[in-house]
Amino acid sequence: MDIINNEKTQQIMTEFSKTVQLFGLNPLEARLFSYLYLSGKALTLDEMSEGLGKSKTSMSTNIRSLLDMNLVQRVWRKGVRKDLYKANSPLFKTFMNFYIKEWVNAAKSQKESLEEIHKIMEDEQYKEPSTDMENISNRLKEIIAFHSKIESLYKKVDEK
Repeated sequence: MDIINNEKTQQIMTEFSKTVQLFGLNPLEARLFSYLYLSGKALTLDEMSEGLGKSKTSMSTNIRSLLDMNLVQRVWRKGVRKDLYKANSPLFKTFMNFYIKEWVNAAKSQKESLEEIHKIMEDEQYKEPSTDMENISNRLKEIIAFHSKIESLYKKVDEK
């Protein structure tokens, strides 16, 4: 009996898939990652397709996404001609390494865009001073500081 087809294992896979989706994976990517992780071994596209009841084409598309995110890896086994894939672990490090870099880059990019807007506003404010614009400018400074703190926090987590 394939342990993945066990009812309790299916429940675990379903719940774990929901968690993995919080990291931006689509439902099938999340299910595929959960399936590979729970199996604990390298599987072919045919095995994944059969196990999840999805087409081989669908498995191929979604495994490529997981490879791009570095959540799975292609492995080689002597005597096996088909590509094999297995989930990377440990879980926390696997997910956090990818997503923290994404979050740091996003926070930094947003902060830079906001700083450009702030510079333009300051130049305009000198031309036509306004209490409303001064209030907005102060709020914008707080928003920029917020983004700086987010970026700093993500970088600290990335260092661990």
